[in-house]
Amino acid sequence: MSAAQTERRYEYVLLDVFTKTRLQGNPLAVFPSAEGITGGEMQRIANELNLSETVFLSAATRPGAIARARIFTPRRELDFAGHPTIGAAHVLARRYATDRFAIEENVGLIPIESDKDTRGDPRFWLTTPDLTFFETLDAAFYARLLKVAESDLAPNASPQFVSAGSPLLFVALTTPDAVDRAELQQAYLSGALGSVNSAGTFVFARKEPASSTCFDVYARMFAPQTGIAEDPATGGATGPLAAYMLKHGLLPAHGELEFTSEQGTKMGRPSYLHVRVASRGEQLIIKVGGSVVPVAEGTFSL
Repeated sequence: MSAAQTERRYEYVLLDVFTKTRLQGNPLAVFPSAEGITGGEMQRIANELNLSETVFLSAATRPGAIARARIFTPRRELDFAGHPTIGAAHVLARRYATDRFAIEENVGLIPIESDKDTRGDPRFWLTTPDLTFFETLDAAFYARLLKVAESDLAPNASPQFVSAGSPLLFVALTTPDAVDRAELQQAYLSGALGSVNSAGTFVFARKEPASSTCFDVYARMFAPQTGIAEDPATGGATGPLAAYMLKHGLLPAHGELEFTSEQGTKMGRPSYLHVRVASRGEQLIIKVGGSVVPVAEGTFSL
């Protein structure tokens, strides 16, 4: 049998997520019709493309979902991630001409909705899955991990692991300048995984820490343990980020608010992740949204 007879071909699209400008934001490959691709092949394709994540869409297996999404970094599958979900939402909304639906991921159903920003450009929003808080850690160690001074770490906000499906370590610094100076030290990485085998280290600072109305943050995310030296935009971290900020007094404890997380600027891929937080007692709803711009289309052969 010839190679042509055994070859399988799958269409994919390349998107930039959390931006309106091509070649900015976080690039993402989406395979809209991934039936027939095995899990092992998905991992190998993600490694071949070498993007932060690649997402594979197929028929849903749970009622209420428009499609099933499996998400892979170059090294591992993720149960949930934000920029693949937003990118997949863009593809599915175009395919099915709808603006409100759910995507099935390993953590369950992720509700999706869309709106338009002040310029009339469409944005997609995901509702963050259930959150879990894990251990807090010694600040002095994380100063060494990030090669910053202990005085650069925000007071009264201990580094902590939080998960919405993929556990991440959150470290609050005092200024955006300190965030830009951070350099993850590989020699200390094994001590930064915690009991949860953290998928990355998310470092951030409020842009206006003294403000009672502006809660925008400047952030970076390092994830060499998943094959990503630095991630331009991490939607799966942004919901947990809001919850971490609430817990440590960096956001008002009650009511509704919106803020923006700027990420990827240091690496030349500026990304803007929008966050809506509704906190009422024990009830907490966090939505993460942003724009998507198509970049390329192609065919992958197996």
